[in-house]
Amino acid sequence: MASKLMNTTRDGKFIVKEFLDLNTVFQTERFKGGYSLDDIDFILDNALKGAKEVVAPSNEDSEKFGCRYEDGKVITPESSKTAYNFIVQNGFAASNVDPEDESALPMCVLWSLYEYFIAANPSIQTIWLANSGAANVIRDFGSAAIKKTYLPKIYSGVWAATMDLTEPTAGSDVGDSLTKAMPTGTPGEYLIKGTKCFISGGEQDITENIIHLCLARIEGCAKGTKGLSLFVVPKYLPDANGNPGEWNDINCVGIEHKLGHKGAPTCVISFGEEEKCKGFLLGDPPGEDGAGQGMMQMFKMMNEERLMSGLSGCSIAASAYHNAAQYANGRIQGRATTNPKAGRCSIIKHEDIKRMLMFQKANTEAFRAMILQTFWWVDVENWSKDPELHKQARIFLEINTPIVKAFCSDTALQCISEALQIYGGYGFSEEYSAAQQYRDARIYPIWEGTNYIQSMDLVGRKMTMKKGEVFGAWVKHITDFVAAHKGTAGFEREFEIYIDAIKKYNDALKVLLGLFATPGMAQTFATRVLHATGKIWAGKLLLEMALIAQKKMDEIGGGHFDYAFYAGKVASARFYIKNIMPDLDAFLAVCKNADSTCIEVAEDIFYV
Repeated sequence: MASKLMNTTRDGKFIVKEFLDLNTVFQTERFKGGYSLDDIDFILDNALKGAKEVVAPSNEDSEKFGCRYEDGKVITPESSKTAYNFIVQNGFAASNVDPEDESALPMCVLWSLYEYFIAANPSIQTIWLANSGAANVIRDFGSAAIKKTYLPKIYSGVWAATMDLTEPTAGSDVGDSLTKAMPTGTPGEYLIKGTKCFISGGEQDITENIIHLCLARIEGCAKGTKGLSLFVVPKYLPDANGNPGEWNDINCVGIEHKLGHKGAPTCVISFGEEEKCKGFLLGDPPGEDGAGQGMMQMFKMMNEERLMSGLSGCSIAASAYHNAAQYANGRIQGRATTNPKAGRCSIIKHEDIKRMLMFQKANTEAFRAMILQTFWWVDVENWSKDPELHKQARIFLEINTPIVKAFCSDTALQCISEALQIYGGYGFSEEYSAAQQYRDARIYPIWEGTNYIQSMDLVGRKMTMKKGEVFGAWVKHITDFVAAHKGTAGFEREFEIYIDAIKKYNDALKVLLGLFATPGMAQTFATRVLHATGKIWAGKLLLEMALIAQKKMDEIGGGHFDYAFYAGKVASARFYIKNIMPDLDAFLAVCKNADSTCIEVAEDIFYV
């Protein structure tokens, strides 16, 4: 069925206009004299309108017909082409990272409207969302000739870009990559040979050219990730006029048949079967130590894609929530326990339905705040000249990125499951959108480095970075907020619970600090540490937004048309703090148990 995406921009407007300090971004040289807060409503409302009217209709074709693989070519539904062209032609794709584009939006605004497009048809995102990340990498590391040739076409969306890391024998362990790069004698030009798999948009019939950013090892370079370099490898070599010319010995040898995202071509790509595939090196060639720059360059793109995975989970969870609320309001079943004599009622009056809706509402609002605040820091890092703000941006981006990717995408599945439950048996059928949404969202905890990898990044790298200084500064931002607001009238109990949760969290980390000296214990607890950290951050953001909302409620009064929205923000915080933050009690208990069963158990117990 056609996608029924979220039906309101209200929370996005609240976060961008009332929660974030968007004027700090608008006052930078990049955006000065351009947009203002007054433009936000128009931008978001029109993006949602386009998502509903142009992108959403393509969802039915994506789900029903999907992509077809015929004679090495991928055929996408015609409506996918319409949706893609609408997004890129309206400047919502890579043009926003074009430094010459005066109409470009700050990332925190751009990614707020991306939510609508992803929710409308998740399959389309795999064609256009990699364009901006690829353009950034080429802009920062490409030669003048490479930038001149490729950037205008990627900015405009006439050409699409992909990220090619994974191989059949090298998935998360990228260092085992077997794809080779052989010098041709022309500086910067190499012959590429190898196979990559799970390449989103690796072959499609929407754009006239596809530009692969491919990791490969130049012959003789170091083993592991250290020896990898990054290459621009076009499907068609640009001719003298910059148009697609000679085929570059790149073949799509198959597409994946997936649980969800059926309209998204996920491809197996073979480079250099005829020994003619040319790739163009980004950055400097490896030095005498055989070390390439590929992983460093690719992570610039990868981190944006990881944030995209978190946003994607939020997008589908938000759409599922809004649809479930609408269904619950119209579905007549049973009688209200508070007034059973009144007769049959809509199920939204049942307490457990309201509990499930509150779980979804509170979490999706936390996700959205996490994501857009993180992209506000991206804007600050990119454009602010304030050295202190720039320093803070680096701290928040280091810590926030794995949490946004893993916490949001994991918890989004729980939210969608609750939405599906509200439909009862109908939710398990294809009559309503929840079934597809559950399938589509399942990929996000896997994409761009599994969520376990994100957890180990947080525990193994980010928490210990600069001897804990970076993570300590991130935590201090939370404790400073609590210290400043814990006495706020009407929120005393919420802050009391939250402060206790922080204490339990800190106690758990102290216990784990001792446990992690034992090999395997960090790996055993990493995912749970990330989830606990995500809850601490979510609780802080929800409380912070609730204080703003309560102040607004006091100003406008109960008769105002916007009162229900602000009351909902306060309710989200109260529900989350009182119902989800106590999970930290259990987290501490689990840490104190110091269970090592996962390390000690013999593998053969799983086979009987």
